[in-house]
Amino acid sequence: MNLEKQNKSDDDIKKNKFTANNRYFTICIYTMFVIFFGAIIINLITSWNTTLKNIEKGLAVLMPFIIGALIAYILNPAVARFYKLFRDKCKIKSDALCKILAIITAYVLVIGIIVIVLFGVIPQIITSLTDLVNFIPTAAQQLYHFFDTLEERFPSLDTEVLRNTINNAIPNFINYAKDFAANMIPALYSISMSILKWVLNLFIAIMVSIYMLADKRPLVNSCKAVVYAFVPVKYIQLILEVSAEANRLFSSFIVGKAIDSTIIGVLCFVLMLILRLPYAVLISVIVGITNMIPYFGPFIGAIPSAIILLFISPLKAVIFVVMVFVLQQFDGLILGPKILGDSTGLKPLWIIFAITVGGSIAGVLGMFLGVPAVAFIRYLIQRLINHQLQKRDESLPEHLQPFEFDSTKH
Repeated sequence: MNLEKQNKSDDDIKKNKFTANNRYFTICIYTMFVIFFGAIIINLITSWNTTLKNIEKGLAVLMPFIIGALIAYILNPAVARFYKLFRDKCKIKSDALCKILAIITAYVLVIGIIVIVLFGVIPQIITSLTDLVNFIPTAAQQLYHFFDTLEERFPSLDTEVLRNTINNAIPNFINYAKDFAANMIPALYSISMSILKWVLNLFIAIMVSIYMLADKRPLVNSCKAVVYAFVPVKYIQLILEVSAEANRLFSSFIVGKAIDSTIIGVLCFVLMLILRLPYAVLISVIVGITNMIPYFGPFIGAIPSAIILLFISPLKAVIFVVMVFVLQQFDGLILGPKILGDSTGLKPLWIIFAITVGGSIAGVLGMFLGVPAVAFIRYLIQRLINHQLQKRDESLPEHLQPFEFDSTKH
């Protein structure tokens, strides 16, 4: 009898015993993580100023690595080309030797270009800027003479407001120059320390970029391993395809636009020498750099340059404007399509949208990177539309194809 009671009590204990449930345990873990990260996000938002300062400090520490990654990304196409050249044309069998020679050749080429710019172009730019500053009094006299002529021809026209504006602007400019000269020594000290820090960061960035280029395959394989390890299986191929397309859009656009802008800058310099226009080096550098901005770049660089030439000779300013217009047409119709091809596939409306929005968000850098960014967003929208159409087992009529997207391409 006692034995039966004992067995019953043991059975009751087993029934009432806590048994682990993996499903509820997983839910608890996820809940704890959500609460934990939610509290962190709320704390970051409520103390936003402190968060921004911490982000800036973190970016300052990581800046050499960010710059190094950017250098490696820009030089990667050149390294790949030189690698194929040494392997296929020079018949070098050692893979490591081909890689080393390709990296050395790419860096020697870039450093050579920088040296040429430093010792050949920059002194010319400084000379042009000095001549331009010395020309300011002459330009002011010409402006006063223009107002006098304007008053003689149009007596009823009131030019006093413009005269007062110029008269007030010149003393303000002189006072600003005096203040700048008085603060020159502390400014030079601050600039020298900034340059020293910048050179150190640049040296670290170059070393980082060399290691990243040398270990490109292990880095790419590590990123793919992370994707295979943590991304659900059905999304792995999608992530890889999207990443490949993003890399193609940005790399082809950046490298192609850099080559295109360099050629436009050189052509501008040659044409200005032929047309005997002043400040050829300075203006060609401005036009070449601003040409990196799609669509509006040449005109953005031409406006200040035309104003400079206008004070020297209105006829030369008109010749320069016509030259830039012809150069822009050549770039847009012939040179750009040859170098860039249809790297983004964006229509002019979307390019204008990308430049406007990118410029309002991140200034000049946003105007430049806005085009490939919008092209990438467009690509994602295209994939989403095609996915939804495939789920419905439907296809759009040809005249309704979004962005003229070819569904067989991806």
